[in-house]
Amino acid sequence: MNAIHANRPPGAFERAEIAAGIDIVGLTKRYLTPKHETFTAIRDVTLRVEPGEFCAIVGPTGCGKSTTLAQVSGLERPSAGSVSVHDQIVDGITEGVSYMFQADALFPWKTVLGNVLIGPVLLGTPKKEATLLARDWLRRVGLAGFEDRYPHQLSGGMRKRVAMAAALINNPRILLMDEPFGALDVQTKAIMQNELLQLWEELRPSVLFITHDLDEAVALADKVVIMTSSPGTIKDVFHIDLPRPRGDVQKIRHEERFLELQGQIWESLKDEVTRAYKQSAGAAA
Repeated sequence: MNAIHANRPPGAFERAEIAAGIDIVGLTKRYLTPKHETFTAIRDVTLRVEPGEFCAIVGPTGCGKSTTLAQVSGLERPSAGSVSVHDQIVDGITEGVSYMFQADALFPWKTVLGNVLIGPVLLGTPKKEATLLARDWLRRVGLAGFEDRYPHQLSGGMRKRVAMAAALINNPRILLMDEPFGALDVQTKAIMQNELLQLWEELRPSVLFITHDLDEAVALADKVVIMTSSPGTIKDVFHIDLPRPRGDVQKIRHEERFLELQGQIWESLKDEVTRAYKQSAGAAA
């Protein structure tokens, strides 16, 4: 795997070597429920993410957003259709992908430094060089001085910073993010969004970013994709023409064009949210 240069001097940023395009064609995923019934999570999903593009996926709970990410990563295999990364069909774990989950996914028995340097070490970087690189990334996400702490000794926002450093240290071609900031308070979320944008601008991997926060999607993304209620499929795709670099996400949200885009996308999304709510209410009755 060619995701990191072992001889790169610490602190030297470089863009992902091959910011990979993602082609999802006719993707369907079915599961067998405990009652041995077939449940279709997503159906006939077709989507193109350009190399280096930041694509946000928004939809109601249970529409298959996370399932779609699992197919791109290769952690799961489709029931029908295909996913291609850099024109190669995904058939197993996708090379050059970093995944930032909803939960921190940090090893509780490892220090902050130990968690961040795992990726480079697994890719064959000598331990000394991996340690220097991990320290540099912790500095970049504002955690210099916390290298010897353990995850349980950190705030939620600090754990997210560790997770982001661990996701980006390998200079991924593709960054998959599954509601990474959903559990954070509003102020911490805004800080993390700004930091993510700054790091993405410098590295430019292709990003698939799942969120329930429509404002977050518009503020961060080049493209916002709306998924229907279950079974999930693509309903609409909106191209976000806000200029880059975006700057402070809190300021962006007051701009006239941002409000126009947010309103247009909500008109598409609200019907799916309402439909999903009625489905869940009916199932609970």
